[in-house]
Amino acid sequence: MAFMHYIPSSRLLIALAAAVLAAYPQEAPSTAAALTVSGDIGLPLELKAADLAKMPRQTVTIQEHDGTKVDYEGVPLLEILRKAGAPVDKQLRGKTLASYLLAKAHDGYQVVFSLGEIAPEFGNTPMIVADLRAGKPMSGELGPLRLVCPNDKAGARSIRMLEALEIVRPRK
Repeated sequence: MAFMHYIPSSRLLIALAAAVLAAYPQEAPSTAAALTVSGDIGLPLELKAADLAKMPRQTVTIQEHDGTKVDYEGVPLLEILRKAGAPVDKQLRGKTLASYLLAKAHDGYQVVFSLGEIAPEFGNTPMIVADLRAGKPMSGELGPLRLVCPNDKAGARSIRMLEALEIVRPRK
């Protein structure tokens, strides 16, 4: 008679789950930076990490919730809007001043900015699409991309897990 070893049911379930997971490896979620730029623009874009790395870069410092100051590096938002053909610079006149940017995060969080607020000749609010925090790539709940608004008093508009920018021109 063969000796049967008793395994408590909770251990058996854990062992079975481990065996199943080992047999079918799960693909890790992608943390590669990707940003779609769409809406009422001339050239909808999907910018990957390599695309962002080739664009002009800027570093800004913001104060985190705990009071520490952290450097973020990335592409000026205005450069991305220009590349997408958004109405900025000389096109931002008259009715186009009612246009806005809807920034969307992976978790559903959204923030709105007027294009006039971003434009150097009007609000001149500098923002960057950051892919580095303190010199390192961001992941998890921080990244891989973050729209950083260094002049804001509160960080609520520095949207984490940024994945999309949509330019909207109201029609009447």
